[in-house]
Amino acid sequence: MRMPRRVPLLAALCLGVAPLCAQIGDKAGEPQVPIVPANLIPPSPPLSAEEALRSFKVAPGYRIELVAEAPLVRHPTVLQFAPDGRLWVVEMTGYMEDFDGTTEAQAKGSVVVLSDTDGDGRMDKRTVFLDNIILPRALVLHRDGALVGAPPHLWFCRDTDGDGKADEKTEVATDFGVRVDPSRPQLANPERAPNALLWGHDGWLYAGAYTARFKFTDGKWVRENSTFRGQWGLGQDDYGRLYSNNNSDLLRVDVVNSSYLLRNPHLGRNTGLNTKAAVEQTVWPARVNPGINRGYRPEMLRDFKLKECTAACGPWVYRSDLFPADAYGNAFICEPAGNLVKRLVLNPEKGLVKGKAFYDQQEFVASTDERFRPVNALTGPEGALYLVDMHHGVIQHRISLTSYLRKQGEDRGLIAPLHLGRLWRVVPEGHKTAGLKGLAGLKPAELIAELGSGNEWRRETAQRLLIESGDKSLAAALTAFGRETSSPMGRVHAMWTQHGLGVADWTFVSAGLADADPRVRAAALRVSESLVAGPQRTEVIARWTEMAAKETVPEVQVQLALTMGEAKDLTVDLAAAALAQRAAEHIAIQDAFISGLAGRELEVFAAVLKQPAAYSKTLPAALLRCVFAERKPARVAQALAIIGGLPLRSQQVTLLGSLATHPTVTAKRPIKLDAEPPALAKLSKSKDAAMLKALAWFKSTVVWPGKPGVVVPTTQALTNEEQALFDNGRQTFAGLCAACHQPTGKGLEGLAPPLAESEWVLGEPDRIVKVVMHGLRGPIKVKGMTYSYDMPAAGFLSDEQIAGVLTYIRREWDHEASPVSVDLVKKIREENKGRTDAWTEPELTKK
Repeated sequence: MRMPRRVPLLAALCLGVAPLCAQIGDKAGEPQVPIVPANLIPPSPPLSAEEALRSFKVAPGYRIELVAEAPLVRHPTVLQFAPDGRLWVVEMTGYMEDFDGTTEAQAKGSVVVLSDTDGDGRMDKRTVFLDNIILPRALVLHRDGALVGAPPHLWFCRDTDGDGKADEKTEVATDFGVRVDPSRPQLANPERAPNALLWGHDGWLYAGAYTARFKFTDGKWVRENSTFRGQWGLGQDDYGRLYSNNNSDLLRVDVVNSSYLLRNPHLGRNTGLNTKAAVEQTVWPARVNPGINRGYRPEMLRDFKLKECTAACGPWVYRSDLFPADAYGNAFICEPAGNLVKRLVLNPEKGLVKGKAFYDQQEFVASTDERFRPVNALTGPEGALYLVDMHHGVIQHRISLTSYLRKQGEDRGLIAPLHLGRLWRVVPEGHKTAGLKGLAGLKPAELIAELGSGNEWRRETAQRLLIESGDKSLAAALTAFGRETSSPMGRVHAMWTQHGLGVADWTFVSAGLADADPRVRAAALRVSESLVAGPQRTEVIARWTEMAAKETVPEVQVQLALTMGEAKDLTVDLAAAALAQRAAEHIAIQDAFISGLAGRELEVFAAVLKQPAAYSKTLPAALLRCVFAERKPARVAQALAIIGGLPLRSQQVTLLGSLATHPTVTAKRPIKLDAEPPALAKLSKSKDAAMLKALAWFKSTVVWPGKPGVVVPTTQALTNEEQALFDNGRQTFAGLCAACHQPTGKGLEGLAPPLAESEWVLGEPDRIVKVVMHGLRGPIKVKGMTYSYDMPAAGFLSDEQIAGVLTYIRREWDHEASPVSVDLVKKIREENKGRTDAWTEPELTKK
C-alpha cells in the first residue's frame, strides 16, 4: 500500500483529467495530464505463475521460486513462519475491491495457515485460522497462539480444541488503529494504521505505526509507551535496532531504542532516535510506470519509469548464511508501485547507519508485471528471502487516490480479477529446494544450540521458544553455551534468553562486556541493567565506568551512555558525561546521556561545570535547557545562581544565550518564580551588551509576584462541561492525532511538528480551529523549526469533537491555555463554509 507522508487534502475538482466525479486525493486546481505516451504502456493482464516467473529480472546469482498462489492465498500482506515450518498469512481481502473502496468495512479478512504436505517446497494445504475480520494487518506468533491486529483490536487468538481454527480471543489492546468508517475515510486511514508486529531481541513486541510496545510477563500482557515509526513493515539488525520506512523514504533506523529517550520528559525533541538510513531514494523499475498516484508530475518519472520510491514498505534486514556473505546485514525493501525489491548495503557511520544501493541502475528483483505488488519480506527457516506479493492491481487507498490513477486502473482493468495473491522465495542459484525444517519438537538443549545458528529466523525463534517455556533451570546451560560457542550472535541470544527467563548470570554478562565483538558488548550492557539494582551493583558500575574510559566503537559507546543512566549515581553520571564528550561526533550520544538524568539535570549541570576537563559548550547548555523544561521555580532560580557564580563572563553569556535561541525553551510560556532571583539582580548590573541581551530574554520568560508591569496569571479550573470536552478530546486525540503528533505531544522528526508548548496550540484558538477544520499546507514554523508539512483536513469531526480535541491539547502537557468552546467552532465553520483548500501560515498569521 502506498502510504503518503504528505496526506492530500480534499479537492473540489480535477483539471486535465475529467472523471465523472473527483477523487479525495485530487488537489484543487492541479492539472492531471498523462505524461507516458499511450503507445508505450503495455497491457496488464493477469498472468499465470509460470508467465509471472518469466516477467522477473532477478539479480545475478539468485533465482525466484513460487511458494503459493491463489486460491491457496488471497490478498496476502503479512507472513510469519511457525516453529513447525508452516506459513501463517494475513489476507487483507476487502481492501480496494473497487475504486471507491466500498467493501473495506466488510468482515472479509482472514488469517490462514499454509502447509507443504509433500515436501516439495510449495504450499498445498490451506487452513483458515481466523476469518470474518475487517482489514487485518498485523500478525506474530506467541506461545500456542497468535497476536492478530485488525483495527481497533489487537487480539491474542488460540485454537483450544485442535481443529486448526481460533476459538478464543483475548483483547490485548483496543487502540490498535481506528475501525474503518466508510462515511469518514480520513478518520480511519488504513495507510496510517498500526502493523508489523516484531519480537525484539529484548523480548518486547514492537509495532509499526503505533505508540506502544508489549511484553507477556507473569501471565499477563504488559504495555509501555513507545514511539511511532514507519508506515508499513518493521525489521531489525544484529544490534536489535529497528528499521522502518515511509512511502518516499526507503529506510530509516532507530539508532537508539525509544524506551531510553522516553525516560526523560525534559529532553524535548531529539536528533538521535529515528534517522534516515537510505542515502538516495532512486529506484530502477523494469517497466514504464504510468500507474502511480502522481504519475502526471514530470518529477516523478525518469524515461517514463518511476524515478524515486513512492510506495516503499516492508523493510527487512537479511541476517542469514544461505545467501552469499556480502548479503549479510543488507536491507531488502519492497516497492509495489515500481514492482520491485531494492537491496541496500548498510554501513556504520559515526554511530549512524547509511544504506547505499548494492546494484548500479538495477534492482534485486524487478518485474514487468504491473500486478506484482511486493509488500513484505521475511527470512525463512532455511535462510531464503520470502516475498509477500499482494498481487492486486490497485493498491492506492481511496483516501489518496487521484482521478488520474483511477483512470489508469480503469484503462487497464486493474481491479479484476479479485482475490489473487502469491508468495515467492528468492534463493541463490544452485540451492536445492526442499520441505522446510523448523524447530518444533526440539528439546531444550537442541534449542539452545540453535541460538548459534547462522540463520536469524532459527536463532530468534529458538530464543522465543526458550523464554516462553519459562524454564529457569536452563540458566547454567545457557551460560555454558555462551562460553563455548564460536558464534557472537549465539552469545547475544543466550544472554537475552537468560534475561527473558529472569536468570541473567553476572559472570556470563561480565564476560560479554569484554567480548571482542561489539554486538555482544552492546547486548551485555543492556542485559546488565537488570543487575544494577542487585547484589552485583558495585561490580556492574565499576565495569561500566571502566568501559566509559576505553570503548571506541560508536554503537557500543551510545549504548554505554544509555545504560549508565540506570545507575542514577552522580559519579557514574560524570563518567558518562566524559564519554559523551569524548564521543561527541556521534549524533545521538548527548541525548543518550541526558535521557537517563530525568530530575537530576541540575545536579549534573552543577557538577559538570566544576570539572577541570573542558566540556563542549553544547552539554552544559543542553542540561540547562532540561532544567528550564522541568519548570520548577526553585531549580530554575538555583540554575541561575550557578551561572551567576561562574568566573568567566563569556561562559555566563554562552549559557544564557543558549536559552534565548533554542526552540525547546523559547516556545514555552513564562515560568512563575516565587520571587526575583538574587542572581538575576546581580547579573543585571553588567554593562556587557551580550550579557544584557541574554538577560533581556531571560527576564521576559520568567515572572514573579511584584515584577514591574507583570500580573502573574492564574489558571482557571475547567467547568464540568469543559472537563467533559477535555475527556472526550483525549479519546479523539488518541485515535486520530497521536500516531503522528505522539502521545507526548512531541511530534515526529520530519513528519509532524510538536504540539507540546507549541505557539500554534497555545495562541489564539481561532487559528488552530481553522487548521483542524480545513487542514494546513506547509511550510510552517513551529517552535523555531520549519516543517514542510501538509496536515489533512478533519472537518468531518463534529463541532463537539473539534472543541474537545483542542481543549485537550491546550490543557494537556502542563498547558494552561483556555478551553475551546463549541460555539467558537460553530462560528468558524459558518464563516468558512465555502472553503475547500487548506490554510497556509501566511493566511493564518496575517494581521
